[in-house]
Amino acid sequence: MISFASFPVQPELDTAKHFSAADDAMDLDDEDFEVGGSKVTWPGETITSSQTYMRGHGTYVENEEVIASVAGTIERVNKLVTVRAIRTKYNPEVGDLVVGRITEVQPRRWRVDANSRQDAILMLSSVNLPGGVQRRKLESDELQMRTFFEEGDLLVAEVQAFFGDGTMSLHTRSLRYGKLRNGQLVTIPPILVRRLKSHFTTLPCGVDLILGLNGYIWVSKHVKENEQEGEEGFDAEAVYSNRNDHIDDSTRMAITRVANIIQVLASHWVPLTDALLLEAYEWTIENNTDPKSLLLEDVGDALVATITQN
Repeated sequence: MISFASFPVQPELDTAKHFSAADDAMDLDDEDFEVGGSKVTWPGETITSSQTYMRGHGTYVENEEVIASVAGTIERVNKLVTVRAIRTKYNPEVGDLVVGRITEVQPRRWRVDANSRQDAILMLSSVNLPGGVQRRKLESDELQMRTFFEEGDLLVAEVQAFFGDGTMSLHTRSLRYGKLRNGQLVTIPPILVRRLKSHFTTLPCGVDLILGLNGYIWVSKHVKENEQEGEEGFDAEAVYSNRNDHIDDSTRMAITRVANIIQVLASHWVPLTDALLLEAYEWTIENNTDPKSLLLEDVGDALVATITQN
């Protein structure tokens, strides 16, 4: 797991190419606001005219201009302009896919670190248990909670609802959710994970990706879909096992390569998408780039420069 708290702001993201400081006010077309935000701005920079757009979070108005108050990506909804701060905790929404780590086992619930302002809650009633997905939870299930999830376990889940204090409630009732094995966790700023049609991605190299909207990315050995299906034959021992499957050397190398690519893109503040990750992976193969060398500054710069120009 890595942290990017020490990474400096990268000079490559010079917003002058997007917003000229010489312009008193700019007319921003729809093309200037991609879904998820891609334009980066800095505090004090003029974004557009307040006569054309309304100011949202992360902005203020001065001399009839909308100006950024934080460093972040610019987003627009109709005529409302906002700036999502780069360095911020994950702000969850119902339906979000997240990757988390169990921090505590409590009566009938687990506490989960989901990179948010407070730990999430996974209720015993919100997980699949042996004997069928829809059966009632029994007292014996509560006594065996650590056989399902224990402290330190990683899992993928969906944000189901919120409690009165704002704590998010998770569920793992889909067979695609649950305990994570056979892989590596990479942590990046949540703002760099775009909202996609599907956050489960499989690369041709035999690597599965789970792009958690909370900034936790799981890179693992590919699992065939037919191995994830079959509710009738729900195998709790396999689903909740703590033992990794055998992973051959080539798959280990592919997992490392993808994890390092994510680190490089995140260090350059490049928003992640499945298409971009595939393009980056193909670039490393075409250039016969060793996974370790990806973390070298000149190699990383070359990779980012190539894929962001396309």
